[in-house]
Amino acid sequence: MIRISTIFIAICMVLVAASLGLVLYSMAGVSGTESAIVALTALTFLILYNAVSMRLRDRTDVGSQIADLSRGTADLARQVAEFGRRLAAVEGRVTSANSIGADRIQAVVGEINELGGLVKQLAASVATHDDQLSSGALIAAAPANNAESGGQHELPPPGVEIGTMAATAAPAAIIAEPAASPSQAQVLAAVKSAIEENRLDLYLQPMVSLPQRKVRFYEAVTRMRDGRDQIITADDFVGIAEAAGLIGRIDHMVMLRCVQVLRRLMVRNKEVGVFCNVAAATLAHPATFAQCLDFLEANRALAPSFVLEFKQATFRNLGPTEIEHLAALAQRGFRFSMDHVTDLRIEPRELADRGVRFIKVPAALLLDQRQSSASDIHPSDLSDLLGRFGIDLIAERIEGERAVVDLLDYDVRFGQGFLFAPPRPLRPEGASATGGAPAGNGQDAKIQNSFKEDSSKSPDRAPDSNGTGKKASIDAPAIDTPRASGVAALARRIAGPG
Repeated sequence: MIRISTIFIAICMVLVAASLGLVLYSMAGVSGTESAIVALTALTFLILYNAVSMRLRDRTDVGSQIADLSRGTADLARQVAEFGRRLAAVEGRVTSANSIGADRIQAVVGEINELGGLVKQLAASVATHDDQLSSGALIAAAPANNAESGGQHELPPPGVEIGTMAATAAPAAIIAEPAASPSQAQVLAAVKSAIEENRLDLYLQPMVSLPQRKVRFYEAVTRMRDGRDQIITADDFVGIAEAAGLIGRIDHMVMLRCVQVLRRLMVRNKEVGVFCNVAAATLAHPATFAQCLDFLEANRALAPSFVLEFKQATFRNLGPTEIEHLAALAQRGFRFSMDHVTDLRIEPRELADRGVRFIKVPAALLLDQRQSSASDIHPSDLSDLLGRFGIDLIAERIEGERAVVDLLDYDVRFGQGFLFAPPRPLRPEGASATGGAPAGNGQDAKIQNSFKEDSSKSPDRAPDSNGTGKKASIDAPAIDTPRASGVAALARRIAGPG
């Protein structure tokens, strides 16, 4: 936009040039044309002079502005350098403080480990003294019982001291102790026979979503049958099998059965999953684990629906070999579950990094008010805390409706227990859906009917062809009615004493 001063200067230049031409025309006697040319020439010179002077003035102003800008830039650079120096000093202090804190934490951790070792030694010493005291009490109680049964109190002979009596009574206790070894030997022989003759039975117990109670997963529970078809539970044979080095073969056979069941279940429902228990000895043994890993690698497509379950003690006692094996399974897409939880001191970030996606906690432990003071977090907040790390909480051993209501207040998404369905055996290949079910008492039939109702509500059904070429439907848990003895025992357990 043209400034007013510029317009004023232009008018003045025109007036000066016109006045010069008029003076030449009127006083000097110059003709009009010549005076007009002189006037235009003067106007041109005035315009050029004004333009040059304005350009010089603008250049001076721009130069001063550039000088001011360069001084401001230099000042800004100096301030930035000062801030950088101060920031570097602060970072150095923070780093030194972190290193000092890490050293202190390491020292505290070392002291805590030493205290833990001392506590373990103290506990072992107390247990040893307790065993000695209990054995001494038994030895002292035996003569008193004999005296009471005989109806008279006899004193030891005068030449026999108390130490001699204890020495003579000790062999009786030692002789009575090996009475348990034949049972362990029998169980070990039954385990070997069951492995060789393939008498491992797979029971499935459903896990339902809460509150809908829709079946989402199944846990595979292993049972064995001896030569007389008597059921041996996992609690009875797992420890003996681990001591004998047979648990790896059992886990491999159970994995094979679980994969077969999962393939049959996924024919109709792709969302169903199977939990397979794996022993710590299998995870720690390189040769056994390599065999299981080869099998799982061949069935890698089932990894999203096949969950490997380990005990809480296994995750707390991981060694370098176990950590490497867990990482190998996690790299292949397999997810893990943690069960046999005895306390709520859980580190969800560490477990999530290991590949754990499910944690099964007994309902009684979650609803125990004493856990709020014994653990780092209140049980009602445990589900939300685990959910932040992608871990689902499963409440197990649910046996009453009141527990379900309380667990819903804790935002528990999955439940498992006898309230929903007991573990049921797999239907044998070649058997019909109803054939081979022995007649039981009225309570047994009630349990079977209730389980069938739960199964009919579940969409997880898959057909499969058996050995006879007919289609054998697999209801929700893909299992058949149990033996009369197992159902009767289950009915007695649910009905309670009396």
